[in-house]
Amino acid sequence: MVWKKVAEKDAVVPGKGREFVIDGKKIAIFNQNGFHALDSVCVHQDGSLAPGKLDGDIVECPLHFWHYNIKTGELLDYIKGVKLQTYKIEVKKDGIYLDV
Repeated sequence: MVWKKVAEKDAVVPGKGREFVIDGKKIAIFNQNGFHALDSVCVHQDGSLAPGKLDGDIVECPLHFWHYNIKTGELLDYIKGVKLQTYKIEVKKDGIYLDV
């Protein structure tokens, strides 16, 4: 894997998420008690999770209200054993980096 700078530190405001396209993949970065990164596309109907409502470690898909854990990528509704890919994230002085 390779560490890539994806954004400035202030690009994702606390309590929110933002989607980035990195090497053709849509990845959501959430700033909720630290930074967390996972695939941004909901498995239900391909909606972006990035603008979803956060409640602790859980993001709610804004299209049909499916819920994912932003730390583990685990889907918490309907289908057991489904997980989105998560990514290691590091915040440095000059920005936010992902191991992709």
